[in-house]
This record gives sequence, structure tokens and C-alpha cells, in this order.
Amino acid sequence: MIKLEHPYSFDPILDLIIERTVDVPKELVWKAWTTPSQLVQWFCPLPWKTIHCEIDLIPGGKFHTIMASPEGEQFPNTGCYLEIIPQKRLVWTDALSPGFRPSVSKPMNSFTYLTAIIELESVGNSTKYRAIALHSDEENRKRHEEMGFDVGWNTVLDQMVALIKEGKLGN
Repeated sequence: MIKLEHPYSFDPILDLIIERTVDVPKELVWKAWTTPSQLVQWFCPLPWKTIHCEIDLIPGGKFHTIMASPEGEQFPNTGCYLEIIPQKRLVWTDALSPGFRPSVSKPMNSFTYLTAIIELESVGNSTKYRAIALHSDEENRKRHEEMGFDVGWNTVLDQMVALIKEGKLGN
């Protein structure tokens, strides 16, 4: 597998970010992000649920989820991984389908396509966690922010950490 590491600079006009240190090891956070059976347990803020996940953890590999609303409406989303540095960085986008093909499906959300970056760094037995959402323009960033980016992405991180601490993830 080719490992790339590209520099990234936060652009407040186009990007949204959360940065926190969480009291669980980065190896368990990585597993929660890269194991379908674990990701479905925490990836949506409750009462929403992720009911299906497929991961092909290679550059160009598939990242596919189906989220379900409390009413049972399903929202599939398919993208591909762009960069994978084990236990350090995970980058994917729904602007591309697996195999780096331009996406032909409409995004499930009300903004256009998104690229996501998850970065992990050990801090003792804890993890410095950074999640970044890159948008094509200021309007889409604003729409994502208004949809609840900060609350939603922090909530799913809290759900993941709680499940790791309960021993339900990471093994």
C-alpha cells in the first residue's frame, strides 16, 4: 500500500473542524473507524442509526454507509478512501466512488460533496482527535454547520468513546 502524507492547512471559509483529546488509546479509535461492525454502533447521533457499513481500507477503496432516521427512512452514502496512514490519518470523500471514479450518485445531505479527514495522535494513553470536513465553497460549509456539524460530530465521538470505555469497541 502506498502511504501519502499531504500537508493540510485549515481554511475557516471552507472547512469545519473539531479537535479534542479523548481518554482512550488511538489504536481503539482507529479500529472503531475502520471496522464495519464497530462503526455501525456509533457513527450517527442517536436516535439515528447506521444500519450498514462496507469498508475496503485501501486508497480508492469503498466507504459505504446506510443511515436510518428514527422513522426508518434510509440514506445511503458511498465514497472512496483517498489516504490511509494506519492509526494516524484517514481521508475519504463522497465526491468519488470506489476506484476513484467520479460519483454519479447525489449526496445524502443538503450540501454538495464532502471530503473528511480524521487524524489521531497519542497523548499518553489518550488520543488527540481531529476531524475536518472540507467543502467546495463557503455556502456548503455554512449549510453543514447549520445542519449541526459541531453537535453531530462531537456526539458521535462521545458515543464512540463511551462504547470503547464499556469494552464494546476496539477488541
